[in-house]
Amino acid sequence: MIESQNSMSLPSPSPRQAKILWVSLTALAVGVIVVLLGLVAWAFAWTIDRLSSVLLPLAVAGVLAYLFDPVVDLFEKRFKVPRTRAILLTLFLSVLMVFILAATVVPQLVGQVKQLIDDFPTRADEFRIVVSQWFEKSDFGAKAREAWDSKYGAQTKDFLTKALPATSQWVLSQIGRVASWAGLLAGFALVPVYLFYFLKEKSGIQQSWTDYMPLKESRVKDELVFVINAINDHLIVFFRGQVLVAACVGTILTLGFSAIGLNYSLILGVVAGVLGIIPYLGVMISLIPAVLLAVVQFQDWLHPLLVLAVFAFAQMAEGLYISPKIIGDRVGLHPMTIIIAVMAGTTLLGGILGGVLAIPLTAALRVLMFRYVWKKRG
Repeated sequence: MIESQNSMSLPSPSPRQAKILWVSLTALAVGVIVVLLGLVAWAFAWTIDRLSSVLLPLAVAGVLAYLFDPVVDLFEKRFKVPRTRAILLTLFLSVLMVFILAATVVPQLVGQVKQLIDDFPTRADEFRIVVSQWFEKSDFGAKAREAWDSKYGAQTKDFLTKALPATSQWVLSQIGRVASWAGLLAGFALVPVYLFYFLKEKSGIQQSWTDYMPLKESRVKDELVFVINAINDHLIVFFRGQVLVAACVGTILTLGFSAIGLNYSLILGVVAGVLGIIPYLGVMISLIPAVLLAVVQFQDWLHPLLVLAVFAFAQMAEGLYISPKIIGDRVGLHPMTIIIAVMAGTTLLGGILGGVLAIPLTAALRVLMFRYVWKKRG
């Protein structure tokens, strides 16, 4: 009976078969891990998208807290003002500055926006005429137009015929999102409240936030505290410095456009400054419309080249002087890294909020990589 059982037992796998078996199991395990990570990322993005009306105001209040905290500390430590009064004084001064800007810059900005809206049909026709004249005068343009009409003219008309109804349906579908935007606006009304408590509870958070971590005192907890503090330091330097850099670049562009006589110079400068929190984004977005406006307004080659020269000067000033003086090398986040991260975050993590969260996530990844992968621990 024993001999019969031994004769029926399976033979041991050969070394080649064992290797194939382990490779297959490893590939299966890697596949399962990838699927689980994908599901976690999808759930994270879905949650962020659903909670965007709550999380985005909190993110804005957090960035403002980074910016206002040095001013509050200045009033509290140098002028011996109680912290609550220092916070209220800082908020009052910030509101006062907003009102001053509203009384000086905003009317000009609104006027330029209104003028741009009123002049847009005329400017569009002028641009079309300029391009048409160039095509008619240029041999290359004439050949390109003939080739386009012969090969793609009918296809373009067919595409536009199908695209217009689809565009209309998309616009109608966006109307249904008005309620979510209303919730987002209501959330932004609470930004001053969030900001006040972030600044008010700063010392308590710094002293006791580790007590709320669900970990016992250990080396793992100490390491986690170190990593979180390093990420926070990177974010503080980045947001405080980049806001100042963006304001400087926006001011340079506005003055440069005004100097060459370009219309809507304030709009272009403000757009570049506001979007400049992400390095190069404001400049890239305002570059094309500025060049097109110069072509339409002056109808020569000199002024578009002058616009490009203004952009080049602003970028050189930022790279060679402004950023090194304000930020230096304390952040360690390369501008291209930030741009790619923001684009990926906007696509994967739910619109604007994903772009905002991309920067701290990138800073966290950088800290982890330099702590555990690229550098030896000291």
